Amino acid sequence: MNVLINDRPEHIPLRAACHALDINRSSVYAKSGRSEDGRSRKGAAQPRALSPQERERIIATMDSDEFCNQPPSEIYQTLLERGVHLCSVSTMHRLLRQRGENGERRAQRAPQHHAVPRLVAQAPNEVWTWDCSKLPTLTRITYLTLYVVLDLFSRFVVAWMVSAKENSALAQQLMTEATARYQIDPGRLTIHQDRGAPMTANRYIDLLSEMGIVLSHSRPRVSNDNAFSEAQFKTQKYQPDYPGTFTHVAHARTWCEQYFDWYNFEHHHRGLAGYTPEQVFTGRYTDVAAAKQRALDKRYRQHPERFVSGPPKAPMPPMRVEINPVTPEQVEAGAETAVNFPTLTRAREAQNKYELSLN
Repeated sequence: MNVLINDRPEHIPLRAACHALDINRSSVYAKSGRSEDGRSRKGAAQPRALSPQERERIIATMDSDEFCNQPPSEIYQTLLERGVHLCSVSTMHRLLRQRGENGERRAQRAPQHHAVPRLVAQAPNEVWTWDCSKLPTLTRITYLTLYVVLDLFSRFVVAWMVSAKENSALAQQLMTEATARYQIDPGRLTIHQDRGAPMTANRYIDLLSEMGIVLSHSRPRVSNDNAFSEAQFKTQKYQPDYPGTFTHVAHARTWCEQYFDWYNFEHHHRGLAGYTPEQVFTGRYTDVAAAKQRALDKRYRQHPERFVSGPPKAPMPPMRVEINPVTPEQVEAGAETAVNFPTLTRAREAQNKYELSLN
């Protein structure tokens, strides 16, 4: 067939000849690329190919101390300035690709593996979790920083602060005054945080270590490790009266004071079975639960037919709050620790809140 195609008159194009013979032009092209003995030219030696000596010279140049950390484009331009041309940039890439080195040639840090933080709180002031959030202002790209420290067991906001800046010095002062206010003894408290700059500063870590506080950090880029603080910020910023933007620091402090007063004393937290953080933090939830139970019992006596599952029972807040729950084996191995905490009065004037006013 190829003989007929190749012997066609010059004025007859290949397309017309293939159409007349009912053959595919691709087959003609494929067969024309073979040698006289029928072997494909694909595996044959290329006349423009590098010689083994040239390949070795190029590879040795790229592996030299001067160029071992440089990409082919940098090597090519440097050699060209010196009057040396070994090969094209694409040829360098091809040679590196054949050796499995066509990528980042510089020494890379080995992948880091961070332990999963596993924390358990069975009483107030056993575990605190804290984080920072940005509060936008009327000035574009200008933000205030809100620091919030949350008691894990009760979700009670034990400390908060609004500042025009974010640094470890403010974090140190916040924790120093908060632990003093709640009379935290050394070895009693664990503070969990993410890996922001204030949380990982050496002075901050050294200070809390000297105070006998155990530090726990979230894994990088894993927001679920600090889910309780993140949830509090969402509750805050989805409030109907949240300003969205603040005019100045004093405006933010005034609004936050009202919000945290509501959050601690009036917010019936879904994660606490409908009790407020203050009720769980002080232990008053037992009296509140008894009052709820009396109301349910009264209603049940009036209309028992409306309670198809039997007498209702007032739910109680969880007695164990965990970050990344541990396995049953780890729970059994853990030591139970009794924690004493200061009791807050029910009067608003005696609220044991803390707000550090710093610019």
